[in-house]
Amino acid sequence: MAQRMNFQQSEKERHQRVFSEEFKRQKVREIERKESKISDICKQYEVSRASVRSWLLKYSSKYMKGVKTIVELESDTRKLLDLQAKIAELEQVIGQKQLMIEFQNKVIELAEETYGVDIKKKLLNRPSSISGITVKS
Repeated sequence: MAQRMNFQQSEKERHQRVFSEEFKRQKVREIERKESKISDICKQYEVSRASVRSWLLKYSSKYMKGVKTIVELESDTRKLLDLQAKIAELEQVIGQKQLMIEFQNKVIELAEETYGVDIKKKLLNRPSSISGITVKS
């Protein structure tokens, strides 16, 4: 690692400084290799975090501007896959229940035709077990 120097300057002098492109590239490489931290560079050279971040955006391939990095934990991926499987399972159950309802309706319809009895009407006139109210159509 390069020898560290003391760069303490007045605020006026800091505003007038210009870092060379090679210096900026070197500091970006140090950050990428984890030899230095952004905070270390900020303290050592009395430069703002915003400046160092702009160097990273300009000179780093890892910190490219406009590129979003999505970090997803494996457990999140597993949960998502489990939820998708559960949705598929519930959709299958709903489909089976719908087939059962259609089958029952067809059986009732055939029984009504065969025996000449209005079964649906008799079922709808029974008191509701929930509210105690008789439902009439």
